[in-house]
Amino acid sequence: FFIYFKVQSANAIMKVLIPIKRVIDYTVKIRVRPDKKGVDKKAVKMSMNPFCEIAVEEAIRMKEAKIASELVAVTIGPTKCNEQLRTAMAMGIDRAIHIKTADALETDIHLQPLAVSRILAQIVQKETPQLVLLGKQSIDDDSNQVAQMLAGRLRWPQATFASSITVADDKAEVLREVDGGAQRVSVSLPAVISTDLRLNEPRFATLQNIMKARKKPIEEIAVDELGINIEPTLEYLEIVDPPVRKGGVFVDSVQELFDKMKQHECL
Repeated sequence: FFIYFKVQSANAIMKVLIPIKRVIDYTVKIRVRPDKKGVDKKAVKMSMNPFCEIAVEEAIRMKEAKIASELVAVTIGPTKCNEQLRTAMAMGIDRAIHIKTADALETDIHLQPLAVSRILAQIVQKETPQLVLLGKQSIDDDSNQVAQMLAGRLRWPQATFASSITVADDKAEVLREVDGGAQRVSVSLPAVISTDLRLNEPRFATLQNIMKARKKPIEEIAVDELGINIEPTLEYLEIVDPPVRKGGVFVDSVQELFDKMKQHECL
């Protein structure tokens, strides 16, 4: 289905919606479960998805520059996902919405991009933001699909893989990371923009702000109340460790190097 609705001019008010996701911390060494149906999440550090952190930071900078007036973070998942919402509020987000699922649900396997886009479309309808700013992908499933699906569902313009964002006169000018270098595009607001690594360096939340964030309310909405089918449409047949990389060898001369390269068909 598609959703159509009017939003206020960005010059009047600029509300930004920032979807975030709880993932295994990028520093953790991943272990595949014995059943090969997922990765082991027991007793491992969980954090906000790094690309989501970049989106949060960019939204905060927009508010500091008086471009945005209100920042709303939203996450979908089990109870513990509110930890990442509090991290976002400690960084500078104004409000947080938690779409609660069953605690047994694994967001990297059972909660897939199509369902996420459906849920976010309803939240956009509820909050009427002028900009949805989200990470280009999560580091657990690496799907890179939610921003594109959400923009298509809303019939909004999109600018993906942003390394620079400039907002003025109801438009956003975005420098995109592409295979051949960079591409500059302009989109009318409201719009969906996904963030890439070069956009910014996320700040660390201060201890004082972390303590304040613990006391802030989080709006909770049970996913069942939305009436959305979140059943996965993709089945993971098997998850395996990547092949072990073979060690390198030292050579004694340039000639031996060339011989080795020819042997392995590198020349």
